[in-house]
Amino acid sequence: MTVLSLSACSAPAGGQSTGRIKVAMLQPPRSGLSPFSDDAFKLSRWSTAETLVNLDARGDAHPALATAWTRTSERTWEFTVRDGVTFHDGSRLTAQVAANALTRATQATPKPRILDGVELTATAEGGKVVVTTRVPDPLVPHRLSSPQLAILAERAYGTDGKVDPVGTGSGPFKLIKVNGTTTATLDRHDGYWGTKAKAPGIDVSFVPDGAARAAAIRSGEAHIAEAVPVSQAALLAKETISEVPMPRTNTLYLNTAKGPFKSPGLRAAARASIDAGQLVRGVYEGRADVASGLLGPALPWAAEGRKSLGERTAPASAKGVAITLATYSDRAELPEVASVLQQQLRGAGFAVELVVREYAHIEEDALAGKFDAFVLSRATVLDSGDPVAYMQADFTCDGSFNLACLCDEDVDRAVGKAAAADAGPARHAATLEAEAMILRTDAAIPMLHERVIQGDATTVLDSAKDPRERVLITAETRVK
Repeated sequence: MTVLSLSACSAPAGGQSTGRIKVAMLQPPRSGLSPFSDDAFKLSRWSTAETLVNLDARGDAHPALATAWTRTSERTWEFTVRDGVTFHDGSRLTAQVAANALTRATQATPKPRILDGVELTATAEGGKVVVTTRVPDPLVPHRLSSPQLAILAERAYGTDGKVDPVGTGSGPFKLIKVNGTTTATLDRHDGYWGTKAKAPGIDVSFVPDGAARAAAIRSGEAHIAEAVPVSQAALLAKETISEVPMPRTNTLYLNTAKGPFKSPGLRAAARASIDAGQLVRGVYEGRADVASGLLGPALPWAAEGRKSLGERTAPASAKGVAITLATYSDRAELPEVASVLQQQLRGAGFAVELVVREYAHIEEDALAGKFDAFVLSRATVLDSGDPVAYMQADFTCDGSFNLACLCDEDVDRAVGKAAAADAGPARHAATLEAEAMILRTDAAIPMLHERVIQGDATTVLDSAKDPRERVLITAETRVK
């Protein structure tokens, strides 16, 4: 994967570091570091588990454990497996091993998120992995880049459906030990097929408290701290903070099925009342970007190809219209965002009741359409590196995460066209057409795009700054 990196100084003599990298991570493992869960992203960020395909900064597919691929029919793809790859347990990568890993993923309960709604089979034929989907899918290589479809040695997969990544990856770092939800230890894998790691190892601590992660950078207890809260960023030395736009948009979803926002004019009134710049300057202390669409600067092609929406629905009078605005407290900034929005909407005439709960206690009501408006921090690029899946889930009639309860034939048609388009410029153009169609409904009002804020000690060289948060430590990362 192509990522932004920070290089401050030259490497120590010989190119390798004498110091282990100490990392403070946001969330502890939730599923025993199973690659079929969100824990897969930890394995990816530690460069211990690898996939057949990687994505570059624009979201285009590039070789990884697969050196090449060919679409042999509408539903079939062939992937050539890289020669000379040895897993951390000493076994070798073959097409059969890769096909086994993908097959286990399709059989997992629950399925990896990247396979939600996708039916595929993987077999080894003539030294290649043949992937066949039930319906034509132009994004198969992109799907195989998901950390949830990492290829591990055969012994990683138990008969009980559990997966053990300890000592079974193929990356430049070997996972040695995991101490529950507190720490993890990785050592350099000297038999790595690619560029050898310059650091001797990684010592991971799981530190859910954002203030504690920031303090670990200040005290020297950590060399790298992920996901530094906005409120803590100002407390760190400027040279230890980096910000990268991430594909996550803070969006106001409006209930189009019932209540006041069934009216396009009142949705337009809500849109017209919002000052996103105030949110960026105040709540995010300037560490975010005002949204010009659903897709932000983490996807450079979106800004390059976006066109004017043209004439929009005119705002109706909102005087005295009562609405319920809701959000969740798990993300520290959202309650404050909702509070500011409450004032802005009141300024337009709305009478606003504010509801804030933990996400686990509010999601069901939000999906059931029990609120008039809902503030959500939403990842717009899901595991395939492509935003169409997000649009399908959030804005189509059959979408599984349709907080706006939107059902619009024109939107469904535009999103369907984007889903069928081949990867590359044609898909980008169709995706932006779908974005424009969604925005014209005012069912969702994008307010700002968040940034990845990462803490790095001044002694750290070449840590990854990845908008998708798939990579953190690479073979080049080291401590001087």
